[in-house]
Amino acid sequence: MIRPEPLGGLEVLTDPVRDRAARAADSAAVAARVVVRELVELPELEDVVRLYVEIWGRGSNPQVSVELLRALTKAGNYVGGAFDGPRLVGACVGFFHAPAEDALHSHIAGVSRNGTGHGVGFALKLHQRSWALQRGVSEVAWTFDPLVSRNAYFNLVKLGAQTDEYLPNFYGPMTDSINDGDESDRLLVRWQLADPAVAAACDRAAAGSSSAESEVAAGAVVALGRSGAGKPVAGRSTGTTCLVAVPADIEALRVTEPAIARQWRTAVRETLAELLSDGARITGFDRAGWYVVRRGE
Repeated sequence: MIRPEPLGGLEVLTDPVRDRAARAADSAAVAARVVVRELVELPELEDVVRLYVEIWGRGSNPQVSVELLRALTKAGNYVGGAFDGPRLVGACVGFFHAPAEDALHSHIAGVSRNGTGHGVGFALKLHQRSWALQRGVSEVAWTFDPLVSRNAYFNLVKLGAQTDEYLPNFYGPMTDSINDGDESDRLLVRWQLADPAVAAACDRAAAGSSSAESEVAAGAVVALGRSGAGKPVAGRSTGTTCLVAVPADIEALRVTEPAIARQWRTAVRETLAELLSDGARITGFDRAGWYVVRRGE
């Protein structure tokens, strides 16, 4: 096995780790029927901006600009795109942390409506992981809305990322067509790229999601539940293992029942942020919409 070598004060991961990550990324792209590659040319960066407008609309605060993407790529940061033939169907943008932190911050990732549900997002993240490992970086961090159930499942189960911090209203009020009018609470996650659990997830060999039903049978308590009408219901958070519910589809709820959507924002913030600030950790997510939170992890 090739021994790690120093790179800018950081330890370069061994070739087998990087090679396995590259194979996993290639496999994910093939499964999604896309080609994923780094983007640097102006026409490609313009396509990224257009794709993000298609996904999030033209809010008062654009997601990115061509000028910003151009500067990021020139400085050696990450802009990746997934192509279905000549058409860009997904893109991901990240920039490096301070040198001593050995990490990349994945700022924004999006997939077109036609590409959603076909593994394009998974292929993009695995390409980003391989790209970072090739540059001696061991961690990728990003934020996501804790109310979006599918993103929680994707980040915590499919990718094997670990939650780090609850960030209330992190970006301020949102103005895009998906989040318009909502506050921007976020969970910060960290993806330890060479962790065996992450490698297993990227190889599609992870154990799978947590089961809220089995957790309750083992003694978990419901810290936040759902009523029959789909509203949040406060429970108790005194147990060693707590379950925190999120709505099935917060994006639809913002349109059909905005008052209930706001109730969920407040309830999850109060419950989940309090648990995390008290030293508990999110250790799993049930696809039915439940965070599994444990004390003493």
